[in-house]
Amino acid sequence: MTAAKQRLPSPFPSKGSSEGVDLVARYRAGDADAFETLYRQHAARIYTLACRMAGSPEDGEDLLQEIFLQAHRKLDSFKGDASIGTWLYRLALNHCLDYVRSRQARMSKVTDTLDADTSMEPTARRETPIARIDLDRAIERLPEGCREAFVLHDVEGFDHKEVGALLGIAEGTSKSQVFKARMKLRGFLRGRK
Repeated sequence: MTAAKQRLPSPFPSKGSSEGVDLVARYRAGDADAFETLYRQHAARIYTLACRMAGSPEDGEDLLQEIFLQAHRKLDSFKGDASIGTWLYRLALNHCLDYVRSRQARMSKVTDTLDADTSMEPTARRETPIARIDLDRAIERLPEGCREAFVLHDVEGFDHKEVGALLGIAEGTSKSQVFKARMKLRGFLRGRK
């Protein structure tokens, strides 16, 4: 491994890219193939994000469909302030975050119900050995802000300025969240030995 971190290419064309604007214009003019082209260009990256944020390929597929249905409904609101790829990615990220938050709320209700039921006391300690935790599960354990910034920066390859823009936080906050995430992951994964 080299000492210098290899930077990934920018995931989306810059704001000035006319290809995305042309696709949106064609879509608005009634060209159904334009949306299909948009889907083919961006589905793989958005699917990867959805799987990582949801925690499973099945949920990722469902989220991908929901995201592109939402994009289809909202494409007329695209103003061109950012590239179409950035707009789609932000839409996808927001949808994934909503999904994760709603899932956490549902899990909290289930946990509260189970905690209230004292007749089902465990007979053995329920702690699973940290040795079995793989990276994906360790990422799932991260606090929400740390997980989002870590996935976008270290997994997806965005720089801190882009992460800040996507999450609506300061660049310094992105750096801090990624640092905290890395430290927590090291702690989670060191217990594997």
